[in-house]
Amino acid sequence: MANPNPTARSFLQVASTEEAAPPLRVVQMEGLVVLKIIKHCKEFSPALVTGQLLGLDVGSVLEVTNCFPFPMREENEEIEADGANYQLEMMRCLREVNVDNNTVGWYQSTLLGCFQTVELIETFLNYQENIRRCVCIIYDPSRSDQGVLALKALKLSDSFMDLYRNNNFTGEQLRERNFSWVDIFEEIPIKVSNSALISAFMTGLEADTPVTQCDYDRLQLSANPFLKRNMEFLIECMDDLSIEQQKFQFYYRNLYRQQTQQQAWLQKRRAENMARKAAGEEPLPEEDPLNPIFKPIPEPSRLDSFLVTNQIANYCNQINGYVTDLLPWQSLYHAGTPTVFSKQLGDCIY
Repeated sequence: MANPNPTARSFLQVASTEEAAPPLRVVQMEGLVVLKIIKHCKEFSPALVTGQLLGLDVGSVLEVTNCFPFPMREENEEIEADGANYQLEMMRCLREVNVDNNTVGWYQSTLLGCFQTVELIETFLNYQENIRRCVCIIYDPSRSDQGVLALKALKLSDSFMDLYRNNNFTGEQLRERNFSWVDIFEEIPIKVSNSALISAFMTGLEADTPVTQCDYDRLQLSANPFLKRNMEFLIECMDDLSIEQQKFQFYYRNLYRQQTQQQAWLQKRRAENMARKAAGEEPLPEEDPLNPIFKPIPEPSRLDSFLVTNQIANYCNQINGYVTDLLPWQSLYHAGTPTVFSKQLGDCIY
């Protein structure tokens, strides 16, 4: 039967000829979106909150033009269903007023950079089932209190997604792919942009004279609370990493014990076969699948240890960056005084 529309193409033909999307280079966020995220996260801090990101996927740029918060999560199926209905209703309302309602990811708050979890990875995979490219915006109110805009955009690397879907986090697979813990997440640069009208409005709000009222809280040199909490979380992560290492040590001990038992069994079976061969009998097979010593021992996944290592590196970078920024200020107040660093991070003996 002839095709009534010779110019029409099937979905498979379109998919086969569709050009590959360029890699994501930058996340462009509206200034109003950044302010909404900061306001939402700070209002509920230290509780963790999350919300939806809306915008457009244009070439190598992911534009985030709007966002809205999610209701607080509770362990209740009815409330979770209400949350899903809330998201759909919000997007319907935005569509009616001609506002971008395309989902491009989500944002969430964190406490001292503690966000590398299995739940974050599973959320990424759930989003990417329906969205070709999405990002997660992480905002840390506790770090922002130290004078740093702790805002970052993350996505999962393609190599990690392949490993996670196939659940191939064994040592052999990781060595074959040359995969390490630093290859789980990819951080995308963030560019904050404003429309011409907003830029003109902000220019009109600028004072003609410099600000005379000083914010003396910014001159506070005490680093003990921030460093103390980082050190506490770092110690907890070190304990978790030690537990993961004990799992691998237990696995390798069992593997060595099994290999020893297999060698002893094979030697005994070969000696028995030699006796049977001398007696003119058929030799027995050298492997017995029903024997429990030939049952392979499952290797524990290395994903948890990779995530814990990511957390440790994050806490170390935060401590190192904060102490490095603190030292020049201390040298201004103690110029010429020798400084001896104690073993405890952040404490100085003058």
